[in-house]
Amino acid sequence: MKSIKNSRIIYVFGGLVSGFLNGLFGSGGGTLIVPFLEIFLKLDPKKSHATAILIIFSYTLISLVFYGFSGRLDFPLALKVSAGGVLGGLLGAKLLNKMSFSLIHKIFGAFMIIAAVRMVFF
Repeated sequence: MKSIKNSRIIYVFGGLVSGFLNGLFGSGGGTLIVPFLEIFLKLDPKKSHATAILIIFSYTLISLVFYGFSGRLDFPLALKVSAGGVLGGLLGAKLLNKMSFSLIHKIFGAFMIIAAVRMVFF
């Protein structure tokens, strides 16, 4: 019997759900794929966050093409915000290497709670 870690179904299901949320809401991939990688695939938090970046990148490319062709993309604004995002991503990746698993979980959990409260009440 295959372990859950080696099951193709669990890989596809995790990707399908997080990709669907990413395409529908423009986010959701990271908030779902990181816990998925940790809980179901037993990756450590640092590896989960780093792996999630590549996974989310692929979702983002597909969404970018779809939204770009539908005329819903504000390209000049996206470029301006992305400039800061690149710098923030670089700083975050450097900081991740210096943090403990416990601190990573606490910070990530706090951001998830804040996002949930904002979505429900604002």
